[in-house]
Amino acid sequence: MIETLEIFPTERQLLFDRLNNKLETAFNLNRKVVSFQANKEEPLYRWFKYKEGFSSTLVKYFLSEYAPKPGKLLDPFAGAGTTLFAGQELGWQAEGIELLPVGSFVMETRDAINDIEIEKLKQVAKNLWKEVDKIKKYKNEIVHISITKDAFPEETEILLNKYLTYCKKIKDIKIQTVLKFAAFTILEQISYTRKDGQYLRWDYRSKRDLSGKQFDKGKILSFVDAVTHKLQQIIDDLSPNQNISLFEQFENPNRKKKPVKIISGSCLDELPKMKSNYFDFIITSPPYCNRYDYTRTYALELVYLGNNNDQVRNLRQTMLSCTVENKEKVDYLKNTYTKIGKIDQFEKVMRVYNNSLAMTEVNYMLDELNRLEKLNNSNIARMVKNYFLEMCFVISEMARVTKSTGYCVMVNDNVRYGGEEIPVDLILSDFAENFGFEIKKIFVLPKGKGNSSQQMGSFGRTEVRKCVYLWQKK
Repeated sequence: MIETLEIFPTERQLLFDRLNNKLETAFNLNRKVVSFQANKEEPLYRWFKYKEGFSSTLVKYFLSEYAPKPGKLLDPFAGAGTTLFAGQELGWQAEGIELLPVGSFVMETRDAINDIEIEKLKQVAKNLWKEVDKIKKYKNEIVHISITKDAFPEETEILLNKYLTYCKKIKDIKIQTVLKFAAFTILEQISYTRKDGQYLRWDYRSKRDLSGKQFDKGKILSFVDAVTHKLQQIIDDLSPNQNISLFEQFENPNRKKKPVKIISGSCLDELPKMKSNYFDFIITSPPYCNRYDYTRTYALELVYLGNNNDQVRNLRQTMLSCTVENKEKVDYLKNTYTKIGKIDQFEKVMRVYNNSLAMTEVNYMLDELNRLEKLNNSNIARMVKNYFLEMCFVISEMARVTKSTGYCVMVNDNVRYGGEEIPVDLILSDFAENFGFEIKKIFVLPKGKGNSSQQMGSFGRTEVRKCVYLWQKK
């Protein structure tokens, strides 16, 4: 019986030795540039901090550095649309796929404010509360699910429903979208909750029966104050400033913007439908293999947008396997590829995945850690296995839809479970080579990502690589 895991690093080490010359410390790509932090100066991201993404600076750097002229740009995990709108500003024809309604709504708002009538918005904001106060008959626009029940004070809940009822009466869709977005951005501030990792942390003043140490989130803003302040912030940012348009810092004023195309759905479903050899550039950041559950973190925003319990549950299962609750999708993927007459592609992807010795080693290692009860959740092994299998399908499709000599840039972090590092950067790049990409560089950020406090206690303080991959279609 094996009681030690010392034999396991062999295949990972061999893969590291083979790809080591591709790793390059990128001192110009610090964590601020790679993360959403560098977007804080851009109005939309000041209004709503969608932290799960990278900066527009990163997008513009790679497009300017590696593309001689604008072409067709894709982000299969579009998030809040950083890639799409940064590309649009540089003259690219951008398309994105996004499953989470939160990101889709942010992109919808970004599109709405491009040519909104600012004076009309000011007038609506001026009369807003007088009009909302007139609403006597309203239905519960927000239908809570179990993890959001009693999230708001009663007075706030009533005002929220009245506000949404009023929004529906506004005929100008752009104005309606911005008003709805203003309240969308302040849900956490007016609630008893705070986003904490992948969960909502609850204030002691809520009606919930809470165990453990009492949590006080501080001041809970009134709905009227929070929305009024947010709308004023939006109006100030949208108002003309020295004759410079809101999003024109980086764009050529003589260049006509191409419309952004946003596809709602999973890239596992939507990528196989796309044309081969179509895109010049892909820039994306998939969910990381880190147990982060977006449907819990953004639960308030999801119910605000009208998602019920079943819809949230389906979203959790449909998204890329990055939480311990995700079930495997291999049968679903086989049926998908069979229906579109691409079973050969399905079988090729399965061969690439199964022939990856480093991947086989990781799966075996995690099964052993499970057997030895060294993982804090028994479903981690399943999650990691399915994450990489699904990413193998995504990478195969990205290679197919990319033009010859086109580029793919991907942002991702390595992870560590049970003290063992999983080289996400090397395994995904190995997959990419099998599908026709050449690994140009794996840019490693100067400062990596620390392991969790739980793992620090057991295995000490260590860092895992944070990377930006640059692949080119052969």
